[in-house]
Amino acid sequence: MSPTLILFMKEPVAGAVKTRLARGSGGDGVGFARAARLHRIFTDSAIAQVHAGARLGLWRPMAAISGPAGGFFERTLKARQWQVVRQSRGGLGARMAAAMSAAPKGPVVIIGADAPGLRVAHLRRAIDRLRGCDGVFGPADDGGYWLIGLSRTRGAPDLFKGVRWSTKYALEDTIASLPGTFRTRLVDPLTDIDTPRDLKRAGPRVYLRSGTLGC
Repeated sequence: MSPTLILFMKEPVAGAVKTRLARGSGGDGVGFARAARLHRIFTDSAIAQVHAGARLGLWRPMAAISGPAGGFFERTLKARQWQVVRQSRGGLGARMAAAMSAAPKGPVVIIGADAPGLRVAHLRRAIDRLRGCDGVFGPADDGGYWLIGLSRTRGAPDLFKGVRWSTKYALEDTIASLPGTFRTRLVDPLTDIDTPRDLKRAGPRVYLRSGTLGC
């Protein structure tokens, strides 16, 4: 059964996206306008990678979007025959659980749109590993994760319960919320760009688009 790959994303509205990157600490923030532009670059790149894999038949593409209804990304992705849903209300765990429930039967993988190093090969490896286990995670440098995948052959009723989001414990807590009998594996670590420090560590490569919506 073909896996579903869900891209979690927000419309690039200044002041509503990448606020930690915009504000920074100690005067190192990039400002709301620049943060929104960077968010758009990261999201365009993530869309291109997911779309490229979908065209190869590796997965079904799905977008879970928050932000202005009928926005640019929603219209564009529907035109490219992606399944598009609006994110539910609630915290991140509740919204990811709802998106998983909205996906067709079979394995499901969720990724964010703020890891500019993401490539089709990373996603392909994650799905390959998911075939031999119950769950797969792509760790981020900050203790969170850029990818979560479930085979959905067994239930996980407490998934995301007690997760300390936006902390160095997010990955650890999410794995702990799975049943103790679950077999989980990790894939390539990537850098999420959430703060000015992340941006500086990633370097100039974050400004290079690996693809565009026109791919």
